[in-house]
Amino acid sequence: MNIVIIGSGNIATHLAKAFYATNNTISQVYSRSLANAQALANVVSSTALIDLKEVDNDADLYVIAVSDSAIEEVVQQLPADLEGIVVHTSGATDINVLSKFSNHGVIYPPQSINKNIATDLSLIPFGIEGNTTQVFDKLFKLIKDIAAKTFVCSTKQRLALHLSAVIANNFSNALFSVAKEIMDHENLDFELLKPIISETASKVQNHDPIQTQTGPARRGDYVVINKHLQFLSQYPTEREIYQVLTDFIIKRYHN
Repeated sequence: MNIVIIGSGNIATHLAKAFYATNNTISQVYSRSLANAQALANVVSSTALIDLKEVDNDADLYVIAVSDSAIEEVVQQLPADLEGIVVHTSGATDINVLSKFSNHGVIYPPQSINKNIATDLSLIPFGIEGNTTQVFDKLFKLIKDIAAKTFVCSTKQRLALHLSAVIANNFSNALFSVAKEIMDHENLDFELLKPIISETASKVQNHDPIQTQTGPARRGDYVVINKHLQFLSQYPTEREIYQVLTDFIIKRYHN
């Protein structure tokens, strides 16, 4: 395929490299920053752009890999008569934002990706949506060459997947930071928690998380829970978080 990459950030960088490595041509790379566009273009033997008016009209695929808030702006600047497939890579943006194009779809990897960190895309699932069967088939085949775990994913499913990924990844990381702050404040090394964090992540790979839940809330141990809440009186925000999550677990297992 002849592909135009619109964006130079994390997903744009990894997809451009993956497409290039699977014998596709990256004809152009667009970014609002010429330096960023040129940096990625150099890696994939492409041409750097900072003006969407210069985008090729005869590409097979246009990948809009920008922030969610910038997708509509990019769409407005692209000509509506593009014959190639136009896709975005957002988990939370409806496919209909691309409805002005005859052929459009979505390529969504539910993964936290950093362009400066090597990532094996073959291990990452990719949700695919197309406005027609033909578009879906082309996108599915393209991504299947990169990632074996490619699957059909509607806009509603993609939003649910994105939301679940935020809960599983971003929220858990926020809780790690809460734990670290408490440990730091009490002169304890956060390294002491890493084995249990690793064990929890390992368990969920092979077991239903509902079945592996442990802790005082799971046991209904109100003596320990009250001790924790008393200790957290010096951390009011963290106490509120603890209370909400404890109530949730108790209702799930002791209702």
